[in-house]
Amino acid sequence: MDRLPRATRVFALVTATDWPAVALVVAVSVVAALQVGKAAIALPQLQADLGLTLAEGGWVMAVFALIGVAGGIPVGALTGRFGDRALILNGLFALALGSLAGAFAGGLWPLVLSRIVEGFGFLLIAVPAPVLLGRVAAPQDRDLAFGIWSTFMAAGIAIALIAGPAFSSWQNLWLANGALALAAAVVFAIVIRPGPVSAEPLSFARTARDTGATIAAGGPGLLALAFAAYNLQYFAAVGFLPILLTERLGVSISAAGGLSALAIGANVIGNLLSGPLIARGVPRWVLVAAASGVMGLTGLFIFLETTPPLLVFLLFVIFSAVGGLLPPTVLGGAPALAPLPTLAPISVGLVIQGNNLGQVLGPVLVGGVVASFGWSAAAVPVALAGVMGVGIGWALRGRGK
Repeated sequence: MDRLPRATRVFALVTATDWPAVALVVAVSVVAALQVGKAAIALPQLQADLGLTLAEGGWVMAVFALIGVAGGIPVGALTGRFGDRALILNGLFALALGSLAGAFAGGLWPLVLSRIVEGFGFLLIAVPAPVLLGRVAAPQDRDLAFGIWSTFMAAGIAIALIAGPAFSSWQNLWLANGALALAAAVVFAIVIRPGPVSAEPLSFARTARDTGATIAAGGPGLLALAFAAYNLQYFAAVGFLPILLTERLGVSISAAGGLSALAIGANVIGNLLSGPLIARGVPRWVLVAAASGVMGLTGLFIFLETTPPLLVFLLFVIFSAVGGLLPPTVLGGAPALAPLPTLAPISVGLVIQGNNLGQVLGPVLVGGVVASFGWSAAAVPVALAGVMGVGIGWALRGRGK
């Protein structure tokens, strides 16, 4: 495979989609997303057990993604050099290590450090996964495969929100997630075969050159910014929805988890619709702009204290469902807008950096704003991020399909 022409080393040419492999990529990605959702549903327990403030709880959620803010492109380079299978396996092991270590954390900073390890594992899965999909899915099925895969975040968070209250303590929830990651690693290692890798050695100069070419192409950078704006809105709402429901609706943690899971699960609707819409000729920029605009408008009213509690929940369902159009649109566009096929992992890495930037900014920014000015103040950054997403969508006009 090392002798493949430069243009075909990243995506192996397949004529029939390996759907079991696609399903397994989705499954291990869901395991990664569980680590995001578990912090949201466990936040009240963490506050009570470790004495965390709301702002500190925001950091427990956001620091998970911190390493990805700068690590997406380097992991993209590693993917090209060592292959998607190797990185995803190591990512699952990192998830297991971080989750198992976090279960024994006795304070804020040990827990934060364990979350950083988990975040590194998430990155090692999220960046290579689209590349792996690209080599197991036939060209005509790739948008559908990306649409199915992009449901992993909503599915993982929703499962964590539903299952979390069943555990007697947050520590047991962490231990269960660590064991699940180890089991997933075993299955993945057995089922998935190694793919093509580059014979060229890694070097800072080469990575810098490839990164510069990817950014200069324009499209991948715009997709990364669109993903950052989306995740700032999405994780600002998702991260605090359970505690918002307990405070505004006065429901139990278990009920808040179920309601949150239902609302977040609506994200899957948009995820699955994006592929067929693109196949029917709807431009990616239209989907980016539409999703961002609806999220910004509904997000504005979700956080306003004058909005009736029941309407807050219904608005979040719309916020989540329409917003679901954006992740597969962006992730599917990253390889397509790469300046060269061999730069697809770098392009995906850049987009994942945008994804993680939004994940970091959303909970931290909103947690700090709410702690200082109340829930209504959170409407401002969410609405502004929506406006930003609409502008980025407009700037994407004419770039690719």
